Amino acid sequence: MAINIKEIIVDISFGQTRAALLEDHELAEIYMEGQEGQSIVGNIYKGLVENVLPGMGAAFVDIGTGKNAFLYVKDVLPNLFNIDGEALAEQDKIKEYEIGDYLKPGQELLVQIAKDPIDSKGARATTHITLPGRFGVLMPTVDYIGISRRIENESERSRLKELAARAKPEGMGVIVRTAGEGCRLSDLESDMEFLTRLWEDIKQKTMKTSAPKIIHKDMSLFFRIVRDMFTKDIDKLIINNKEYYEKALEIISMTSPALKPRIEYFSRYYEIFDYYDIEEKLEKLISKKVWLKCGGYIVIDQTEALTVIDVNTGKYVGSKDLTDTVLKTNIEAAKEIAKQLRLRDIGGIIIIDFIDMNDSNHEDMVLEVLRNALKKDKSRSNVLGITNLGLVEMTRKKVVQPKTNIMQSACPHCLGTGKVLSKQTIFKKIETEISRILFNKSYRKVEILAAPELAEEFNNAYSEEIEALCRKHDKSIRIIPDSSIPENEFKIIK
Repeated sequence: MAINIKEIIVDISFGQTRAALLEDHELAEIYMEGQEGQSIVGNIYKGLVENVLPGMGAAFVDIGTGKNAFLYVKDVLPNLFNIDGEALAEQDKIKEYEIGDYLKPGQELLVQIAKDPIDSKGARATTHITLPGRFGVLMPTVDYIGISRRIENESERSRLKELAARAKPEGMGVIVRTAGEGCRLSDLESDMEFLTRLWEDIKQKTMKTSAPKIIHKDMSLFFRIVRDMFTKDIDKLIINNKEYYEKALEIISMTSPALKPRIEYFSRYYEIFDYYDIEEKLEKLISKKVWLKCGGYIVIDQTEALTVIDVNTGKYVGSKDLTDTVLKTNIEAAKEIAKQLRLRDIGGIIIIDFIDMNDSNHEDMVLEVLRNALKKDKSRSNVLGITNLGLVEMTRKKVVQPKTNIMQSACPHCLGTGKVLSKQTIFKKIETEISRILFNKSYRKVEILAAPELAEEFNNAYSEEIEALCRKHDKSIRIIPDSSIPENEFKIIK
């Protein structure tokens, strides 16, 4: 079903920028940027090669952020790869290249961040520098012409390719962006003139700077939204900050004046995300369980290496038979999974455990629904099919942290596991600590502070044992309720 209304809602307040893409009033994408956890994708650094790993075909590069970036050999050879890292030469030829032939420890080089650091992994870097404009992207290190995949009309693609060839600086590359559909030669030329000047500034700054150091920082989230997302497909751009509203008008007046009437200032005495029912939907993003309209549900478990999604019938019992119930649940789940991957920005390897289907035609139907639903997503994905175990394997391009990583921090009590120690385990730890202290003759008393409920249960369960230990060792042992102690924790006072 075609999407009729697309709106971008921008909330700027308290040093944080949030932008939501609504499709027919449903939350489709969310972007966040604050003082902490800012994306470094697009930033350009003068890096210092720390280690070269021939066995991995990669190098670690110090970019001055505290965590080294990772650089693969193919990202040092721009003439063999296009903007997406796809090979322009045969794989056998690429394998002939050794990272050690191009990089040495202590070497300085210019790199751009292609993927943010995620969990324990450092940022992914590349020497394929790209400078995005409104309509086109300049690739100063590779001679190449490309057109956005999202522009599907073949005659328009041919027209844009011809324009790009005329606007392209000599010896450099150009990609026409989705926003470039329908643009004029003058639009592309204006972009390329600005970006060529920017590249000259970057080169000059690089020569005067010692590594490791940032050379160029990409635009903040708000300006990236205006540059990258606010195209003719967007019906409204609504902003709750007067200053940024006027900045958006100024930018669009110069680049796409026809879009200027679509920019609105939100002046109501409401929180803008509450007004558009976004805040409530955001809170659901951190939930592992997502209910389906039919009564089934999916469970999303993210690990550092991959994401696992489990599909269950839940409350849905169907109206015909088991086969029909399973098919309908899986079809609805496939649509919801595509939506959640895009909304949560989950990337990497994804394994989906649909409810078992005995009919291969039904399996094909579910996979087709999943692939079609993923077409709305601008991040590339690849559904590989169903394994012998009945699991669906797929990948989705990973560039930034999943939204749940930004919205949540690891729990200091469960250390990110999602679970805390059981009371029985806590009781055993208390018993072990008491035993250790009793062997130390210098202590006459032992006091253990615990959460009230935990203290009460321990005293009720082990009062006789505690009294026996007190008599045996001639010491005082007390379990004291203390509401300041977190649940399922305790503190020893000797």
